[in-house]
Amino acid sequence: MNKKERVERAERAKGKKAALGEDIAIENFTAGKEHEEHEPLNSLDEFPEKYQQDLLNAGIEPSEKGRSGSFLQRDCSVVFSAAKFPGLEIKSTTDALKDHDWLNEYFWRAVPVDADKYTAELELDEDQEQTNGYFIRSEAGRKVTMPVQSCLFITTEKIGQKVHNIVIAEEGSELHIITGCSVAHAVNSALHLGVSEFFVKRGAKITFTMIHNWSRGVEVRPRSAVVIEDDGTFISNYILMTPVKSLQMYPTAYCVGRNARATFQTVIYAHGDARIDSGSRAVLQGAGSRAEIISRVIATENAKVVARSDVVGEGENAKGHIECQGLMLSDTAEVESIPELKATRRDLVLSHEAAVGKIAEEEIQYLMARGLSEEEATSVIIRGFLNVDITGLPEALARETKKMFEMSLEKVV
Repeated sequence: MNKKERVERAERAKGKKAALGEDIAIENFTAGKEHEEHEPLNSLDEFPEKYQQDLLNAGIEPSEKGRSGSFLQRDCSVVFSAAKFPGLEIKSTTDALKDHDWLNEYFWRAVPVDADKYTAELELDEDQEQTNGYFIRSEAGRKVTMPVQSCLFITTEKIGQKVHNIVIAEEGSELHIITGCSVAHAVNSALHLGVSEFFVKRGAKITFTMIHNWSRGVEVRPRSAVVIEDDGTFISNYILMTPVKSLQMYPTAYCVGRNARATFQTVIYAHGDARIDSGSRAVLQGAGSRAEIISRVIATENAKVVARSDVVGEGENAKGHIECQGLMLSDTAEVESIPELKATRRDLVLSHEAAVGKIAEEEIQYLMARGLSEEEATSVIIRGFLNVDITGLPEALARETKKMFEMSLEKVV
């Protein structure tokens, strides 16, 4: 699809509301060109000290210790980008398009440009230089086992941050990414629109761990999809522990290759007046393809969460499993679990289990009888409930993910 066709399709969709989640008036948020451009940094340590803790809370290490590369976008300006590992490329998508003519072929291949008005907005933005986002690529055969870190950070009131990310793991390569999205405490209202397209080539692997560290006034609309070829593996870990005004996302994995694998693991702690519609979807097209979707959701105060899971089986001997559990900590909160399975042939194995409930009184009494206070007992139960066993990561990345998870938990229990 050429540029003209993309624009035409986006024009037709610019008033198209998303099928799921609350609608947002994009025009209420100002474009990047109306704000100051932030100066580039020589290192992440130069990022203003008042934001350093926010970076850490989003899983970003300012010292870059234990990282193979780093990317930081502040509002609409890419302020830092560096790769330290041979065979790793990391830069803004704007710069990557200038360096690679072939990259145009990857834009809007996984996510339809006319999916809704949010995707259309990114394509129709008058100032494409202000869209940016990250481009991360591992060369064929390269095993980048130390994680790459990327951060999309908002520091300006009422801004509409728009990013288009492209991630490519070439044939036989391995790529591990820690992404943190965060906002400055002084920002009371902002919008984040993000399109992310992942491409896992034959025999390649991507693990993608995302920490959302938003605030009560931020509206978030990610649009993500991954295309997985023969013997490719994609593992997604998503953690949201901080407040958010509204969030709607439904990433989709297309297992197009033989023996393609996709795993989505999601942990959400919703509080305040948050409105969250989230989920994961896998389309099993390749023979022997596999998918597993696991989610843990806690809702308290007046939060409302819709947790979706969908597996579509189309390929020969494909297998998929969904596990979704919700925990209610308030009589005024809501959790709606919607697991879906669709089989188009008889040699498939698709299954799901879902449950929503409250903390059992006998569990609290049991722990209190062993010396814990009621508050401590509740904290132990919540931690156990949210502790998803994240598998498939290198040892160093598993430690980092566990550390980030513990840091997130400290905010709520």
